[in-house]
Amino acid sequence: MIDLYTWGTPNGRKVSIMLEATALPYIVHPINIQAGDQYKPDFLAISPNNKIPAISDDEGPDGETIQLFESGAILIYLAEKTGNFIPTDPMKRLECLQWLMWQMGNFGPFLGQAHHFNRFAKEKVPYAINRYREESRRLWGVLNKRLDGHTFIVDPDLSIADFAIYPWACRFEWQEINLEEFPNVKAWMERMSHIEFVQRGMAVP
Repeated sequence: MIDLYTWGTPNGRKVSIMLEATALPYIVHPINIQAGDQYKPDFLAISPNNKIPAISDDEGPDGETIQLFESGAILIYLAEKTGNFIPTDPMKRLECLQWLMWQMGNFGPFLGQAHHFNRFAKEKVPYAINRYREESRRLWGVLNKRLDGHTFIVDPDLSIADFAIYPWACRFEWQEINLEEFPNVKAWMERMSHIEFVQRGMAVP
């Protein structure tokens, strides 16, 4: 059984989508980051960087319990554990991993900063707002170009790259993004939104 420690954020939803997609049994443990649950000792023992999501799997490698934090690492682990949603072709696998890393290193962090300065900062900082708004638009442009002629991030199949990127794209309004300017991303988001396990994963916790 997998224990999932999460909250309703894009990073958390990456993993819940993957768990729903693979049909692995799991138990949800909500970590209310607004209430400071991420700083509690029990959670820090699993996720020392005090960030969600994290998992504990009592059926890890060689039958041992494994604990993991960092959403990208969890996605790779679950893909390798099940043999699903990561290409077996070596070149396609690298393609998938590079777009996963793009999300981890760019699409997530910069959009997250846009969320912060657009919605949560205690004072308006015009330089930061403009910087992260423009970088968000650039990254959306990268994604839109990638999806030109592509059904999914790494055609022909869904992969962990789609699961990682989609929840961040869903908060386009927080980034002040007009979807009409990125038609390829908009069409991909519509395709993703009609997949039942994606719908279920987006509703966790």
